[in-house]
Amino acid sequence: MVLALLVPPLAGSFTGTASAADGPAVRLSESQAGTGGSITVTGDGWRARALLMILICGQSVPSRGLTGGTNSCANPDGRAVTTDAEGRFSRRLPVAEPPVPCPCVVHVATVTGAKAEADAIFQVAGHAVEPLPAESSGGRLSVLTDTRLDGSSGLLTWFGAPPARTLVVTVGNVGTSAVENPVFQVGTSHGVFAPQWEEQRWRGTIEPGRKARIELPVELAGGAHGDYTVSLKYGGKVLAEQPWGVGRPWGVTLFWVLACVVVPAAVFRAGMAVVDRVRPRRPRGTRGGRRGPRLPEPSLRLPGSKTSRTPGKGSPSASALPWFTPDADPGTGTAGRLSAQRDDSPTSPATPTRKGPT
Repeated sequence: MVLALLVPPLAGSFTGTASAADGPAVRLSESQAGTGGSITVTGDGWRARALLMILICGQSVPSRGLTGGTNSCANPDGRAVTTDAEGRFSRRLPVAEPPVPCPCVVHVATVTGAKAEADAIFQVAGHAVEPLPAESSGGRLSVLTDTRLDGSSGLLTWFGAPPARTLVVTVGNVGTSAVENPVFQVGTSHGVFAPQWEEQRWRGTIEPGRKARIELPVELAGGAHGDYTVSLKYGGKVLAEQPWGVGRPWGVTLFWVLACVVVPAAVFRAGMAVVDRVRPRRPRGTRGGRRGPRLPEPSLRLPGSKTSRTPGKGSPSASALPWFTPDADPGTGTAGRLSAQRDDSPTSPATPTRKGPT
């Protein structure tokens, strides 16, 4: 009874807890589980609407962080989660063996935006356990100021050239011996994927208690775009991470749009030129197709005139109608008199009027 009063009960059923003062916290439903099982990971104190990545990592303790970086984590079995408006989350995580021995932790870190992370101690049942590598007693480098990426994208990058920047960071030697020509590892990661590391040697010497400005080139693949993270690692420990938002190469999109418009138009014009060349030609002087045989225009000769006129034209014509001769003029000659004698109209004076009986 006395012990129950002295020891406060644990909140809920969560046993594993990791938190920082006024910082993000992580809690686990189980402190130990075997491969094939699952645990519930909850947290609070995170940034609202933040995208987080949950991983089980080996060779790590909360006091030293991930000594081997995310390469020591079971990345294929990780889970992503987004915090709510209050900065809380809850996610079911399958238990998987990390690629390195334990001690192990459940590592939760932000994917984009401001860097934030928290670890909770976890034991993978049946997985090998080995002591952590001893820290070197010689020279040790530590980041003194915030890292940044210098440089900007040019016109060629807008058309798909590889984006390039310079990682600038100021480090200090907090060890007891000088560090000569240190070899750093620069990694670039896209989204939730693990970074791809590349070794780069910095030429120079950093004495104990001194600091130096480190500048290392960073380059992505051609056509890369989206949210990237540049990481700096030395001695197996990640010293700094810097987000990098790479714009889309709109010049490539513009090129393909123009190609889809110009190429069909050029093919159409070439096809029309070929059709125009091979089609049959019309005879010269014709319009709207073939014409029939041309008929002679009729001519009219007026009485008492020695010339004839063609209808629709003002020039006289020497030809006359075959049935209309000067002798057949109804006003003169025998033909005229004969035609007058044959006039049988009732009003003609040459026709006698018959009177019937009255």
